[in-house]
Amino acid sequence: MRRFVATEPESRSPRDVVERRLVLVISAVVFVDTMFYAVIAPLLPGLAHELRLSKLSAGLMTASYPIGTLLGSLPGGVLAVRAGPRFTVCTGLALLGCSTIAFGFLHDAAALDLARFVEGAGGACSWAGGLAWIVAETPADRRGAMIGRALGAAIGGALFGPVLGTVATATGRPVSFSAAAVAAGLLIAQTRGFPSHHASSEQGLGSVVAVLRTPRVVAGMWLVALPAIASGMVNVLGPLRLHRFGAAAGAIGATFLVAAAIEAAIAPAVGRLSDRRGRLTPLRYGLAAATAALCCFTLPGDVALLASVIVIIAAALGAFWAPAMAMLSDAADVHRLDQGLAAALMNLAWAGGQIVGSGGGGAIAKSAGDALPTTIAAGLCAATLAALAWDPGDRVG
Repeated sequence: MRRFVATEPESRSPRDVVERRLVLVISAVVFVDTMFYAVIAPLLPGLAHELRLSKLSAGLMTASYPIGTLLGSLPGGVLAVRAGPRFTVCTGLALLGCSTIAFGFLHDAAALDLARFVEGAGGACSWAGGLAWIVAETPADRRGAMIGRALGAAIGGALFGPVLGTVATATGRPVSFSAAAVAAGLLIAQTRGFPSHHASSEQGLGSVVAVLRTPRVVAGMWLVALPAIASGMVNVLGPLRLHRFGAAAGAIGATFLVAAAIEAAIAPAVGRLSDRRGRLTPLRYGLAAATAALCCFTLPGDVALLASVIVIIAAALGAFWAPAMAMLSDAADVHRLDQGLAAALMNLAWAGGQIVGSGGGGAIAKSAGDALPTTIAAGLCAATLAALAWDPGDRVG
């Protein structure tokens, strides 16, 4: 009589275990970081009323975070190269915790802008160290998937950011922000206990300047910057337009909560797709959907329809992040650029796009209405889609 013996499932290799633990830790770090970035959405109408902010001033407050990320990108990348990803992540979390407490207690527009700026600089360090750490421990053929997982967590932070902002409108900023800042301290303790195998490099700004002459690096940066432009603009105009139609802080928070939930679900799947089918395949679909959705931003005349358009825009933009960042990381490998500096370029592109989208979008909307900036963003997506149609493949370099 033939006997069937149950076999134990194949155990994971030590490398796989380290990789999974690392992605889990970095996912928690970027979750907290983006949560505090996104907290502004439901708070913005109340702050605009309390501090008498114009659309331009509201855009500046939203843009202060990415301005900090922009100016902190290259220093954060160099810090990751020289001191290692673990130290860089801990530095970013420390800056985030201190600035978040400040944002909870301050009641002056300029001081709040400064607190958001420091949060952004801390985020630049957290992302530079975190992404460099993940790429160093991940094979190239799984890079999109691992980046997608971290991005899914980051977008999950953006999902809970509006929830925290909505709670803060009810309980007050000091209580909510002080309690949430404790998370940054706990993550510092967790990150310091995680092993890091880092060899210091002498690469610096000269290495960055050299790779900026290569088409694939420039293309990767643009494909990170473009969705940042669109999302930065929607993060300013969306809450204000919803408020104009009568939406309360809870409804505004719920809109961005749903949008972030869908985007978080899309990111890991898109990352896996980019590993199997090439980086440009999901990008082309995202560009087509974003072009159509942005053109519809000013068409709805009530809260429900506008909220639906905002959610669709977020879903379309979710197809960009993982493949674009993986493309930039691939190009860095080809040109032997340290991944800490590659992450700095990602931060630079994202922050620049957010500044243009939130600050520039708010300024244009103030003088010419919401239709013009959204049409410009749709045109940029359409032009990029046309340019990618001529690309024969996904080779890097």
